[in-house]
Amino acid sequence: MNLRELEYLVALAEQRNFHRAAEVCNASQPTLSAQIRKLEEELGVTLFERSSRGLILTQAGEAAVRRARIILHEVTQLRDEAAGHCADGTRRLHLGVFPTLGPYLLPHIVPQFMRHFPSMEILLTEEKSTILLQRLIDGQIDAALLALPVEDPQVTGQKLFCEPFHLAVPSGHVLAGQDRLSADALSGQRLMLLEEGHCLRDQALTLCRRYGAHEYDGFRGTSLETLRQMVVAGMGLTLLPQLACIGANAQNHIAFLPLEADGFQRNIGLYWRRSSNSGELMEKLSSIIAGVVAELMPQQG
Repeated sequence: MNLRELEYLVALAEQRNFHRAAEVCNASQPTLSAQIRKLEEELGVTLFERSSRGLILTQAGEAAVRRARIILHEVTQLRDEAAGHCADGTRRLHLGVFPTLGPYLLPHIVPQFMRHFPSMEILLTEEKSTILLQRLIDGQIDAALLALPVEDPQVTGQKLFCEPFHLAVPSGHVLAGQDRLSADALSGQRLMLLEEGHCLRDQALTLCRRYGAHEYDGFRGTSLETLRQMVVAGMGLTLLPQLACIGANAQNHIAFLPLEADGFQRNIGLYWRRSSNSGELMEKLSSIIAGVVAELMPQQG
């Protein structure tokens, strides 16, 4: 028996569906199914009744899930208490950030963090938001910068800043000479978007549907930098968050146009586990990040 099997058990008890539970655990469905069968064999009891109407916890299953939740909570507490310190006694913070934010914000945050906490080590993980949230819940990271909303009862946090989107266009485009655009300017335009799995892609698709734009079918970017370079090459248009535009105006052949409409923004917050004892540290970190962003985007203050 191992902790991963207990995580599978709790997820399956909550989802009552092997496919959804596998997605929550970032595992394949066959792997999760096999581990649940292995756990049943080891315990010598049936944990779930499997029928055409779905999954039902047996009495033994209910007892096992209760105990598994207690064990997993205690393990998280152990990690919180022990992993917050390096071997020499200094504290360590493991922060997660998603790829469309990290490259544009972390270089400004880390020096400030080191100045405020000279004896503390900061570890960074860059992953997609769904993976970061799961790693946060599992205790693999201490905190994560995520786009709102974040709806999970196991985490808490606070909004730090609002980041507008700009329309990135080639410098020769008919829209490039304008200072600001109304959302109606998107009607009929084809926008290059990120590949599946990025929360920014989902928000951009929503805006496209709302204002009559369409996705550029022949291309999906792996990063914001790829999208930006494709705009420079004259391939098309895209939406970029403001932090990704800072300093990029020095590049020729591209223009970033603010959009005058509701919804062309994302809200960013810092999140940590409710069970963590690091609330005071997170408040200080939140203040540092908010201060850095206020300097980078003073018009948003």
